[in-house]
Amino acid sequence: MKTPLEVRNDAVARALTLRWPAGETQRVKHARLRAACPCAACRRVRLDGAAPAAAADVMLIGIEPMGYGVQLAFSDGHARGIYPWTYLEQLGRGEDR
Repeated sequence: MKTPLEVRNDAVARALTLRWPAGETQRVKHARLRAACPCAACRRVRLDGAAPAAAADVMLIGIEPMGYGVQLAFSDGHARGIYPWTYLEQLGRGEDR
């Protein structure tokens, strides 16, 4: 399992920054993270053909390490999703740099 060397919340840019062992740095916008929440409730919404509610101005307000990833808390009160490192790496690949 690939684990980042650094996980940093950039509140000004509204992005989570991940620095990986090979030297690559990825930034994933807070709104993208919220919309891609992997919790059971958000997965159910996506399976039903809708998108989880994610305001464009949502902010990441908490990062809790979970070993294989992080649990993220957002300004809209949502804090159920645990984002595995591999999932965050995939989300970072889709971001505009």
